[in-house]
Amino acid sequence: MKSTKDSWNADLYDAKHSFVSNYGNDIIELLTPKEDEKILDLGCGTGDLANRISVEGANVVGVDQSKNMVGQALSKYPEIQFTVGDATSLDYKDEFDAVFSNATLHWIKQPEKALGSIYKSLKTNGRFVAEFGGKSNVQMITDEIILQFTEAGLEFKPENFPWYFPSIGEYATLMEKAGFRVTFAQHFDRLTPLDGENGMKNWIEMFGSQIFEGLTKELIDSIVSRVETNLKNTLYKDGIWLADYKRIRVIGLKE
Repeated sequence: MKSTKDSWNADLYDAKHSFVSNYGNDIIELLTPKEDEKILDLGCGTGDLANRISVEGANVVGVDQSKNMVGQALSKYPEIQFTVGDATSLDYKDEFDAVFSNATLHWIKQPEKALGSIYKSLKTNGRFVAEFGGKSNVQMITDEIILQFTEAGLEFKPENFPWYFPSIGEYATLMEKAGFRVTFAQHFDRLTPLDGENGMKNWIEMFGSQIFEGLTKELIDSIVSRVETNLKNTLYKDGIWLADYKRIRVIGLKE
C-alpha cells in the first residue's frame, strides 16, 4: 500500500517477490483464523495470503490501495472479495473479527490514522494482527543508496523515503493511544534471500522507486549499479542477494 501514484508492478511482484507472501505464513499462525470469522486482509497485494486465510474457512475481504495489485488478486482468486481502499480511511465500522496485515503498514506514514481506521473496523473483542518493517529495516541498503546520491552530487530528499519503520515502543504506544490492548510485540532480524542474480536491482525497482523520483533512467541505473558493487561484500552470499530485513509483529485487542 502506497500513498503515492500506483507504481506497483503486480507481475514483477508475483514473479520475483513471492517471498513477501511466503513469509506471511508465520503471521497467519499468529492470526489463527477460525471457521466463519470475518477477516480483513489490509494491504492484500495480489491475494495469496487472503486465499490462505480463506482456505481456513474464514470469510475474507482484501483491501489494497494499488489497483494493479487488486486487479491481479481478482484474476487469481475471483471467489474472494477484493477492493481498492486506503488504510487511513476504511469504510468499515464494528465489522470484522480480525484485521490482518502483512508487509503493508511500513508504507503508511500516518500510522495514527491507520490505527484509528483499523480499530473502528473491528468488532468489540476483535483482534489486530500485523507484521511489517521495523526500526533499521533495510538500513544497509538505504544507507548505501543515500551515500551514492551524495557521491553523484545529488540531494537526497527525505520526503522521497517511502517507508515508516518504527520501534516497538513507538508503535505499541500508538496502538494503545488508538484504544488497543497490546498483547504481543516483537522486533527481530530476518535476512531475506532475493530472487536471482539481479535480486538487489529488482528489489530496489519494486520497492524503492519513489527514492529516485525525478531522476533519469540512466542516472538511476548508474546509482543502483554502484549500490550493488558496494553491497556485494556484505549482502551477497553464495550467489544470492540478501535484504537486511528487521520486522515488527504485533497483536492488539479491541476491548
